[in-house]
Amino acid sequence: MTARLKKIVTLVAALSAPALGAQAMGEEMSFHDFHFTAIDGGDLPLDRFQGKAVLLVNTASFCGFTGQYADLQQIWQDYRDQGLVVLGVPSNDFGGQEPGTAEEIKDFCEANYDIDFPMTAKATVVGADAHPLYRWIGAELGEGAQPKWNFHKYLFDRQGRFAGAWPSRVKPTGPEIRAAVEKALGS
Repeated sequence: MTARLKKIVTLVAALSAPALGAQAMGEEMSFHDFHFTAIDGGDLPLDRFQGKAVLLVNTASFCGFTGQYADLQQIWQDYRDQGLVVLGVPSNDFGGQEPGTAEEIKDFCEANYDIDFPMTAKATVVGADAHPLYRWIGAELGEGAQPKWNFHKYLFDRQGRFAGAWPSRVKPTGPEIRAAVEKALGS
């Protein structure tokens, strides 16, 4: 079995039987084993971020936390030259606060917050229809670690391993996230 086929089999097994997880299948999965559709269309494989730390955030344009876009852009500017990627995942899962199309979301982010970090197309982040990455996060970290609202944050180190998670109320530029980012960049 080729390495690629083995990864696909492991991924299917982990997502169809989350209680087993990838480790039970003999291979540890990482953030880099997934892909999204980019906000501009086309495939966005997360393995393109190998060697970089990634702050993954489910976002929404009409939320009380939407102002955190400015903080996400700031932390991206502060650490991108050191290897941090901020990845926004627009989601309409909480309160219907991201009703727009990909183009409307992109335009809103650029016009209001000068966002230039990568973003995915709108995705489901909770429930049975959640994106496979978010289902994997739930399987690995437990149901309690899944997003409870918009602007939930996960940090992955340069190897694609979990390095931290924070609820919506924690600002991306806060000291606990900055400390974790700096540690992840050192890994």
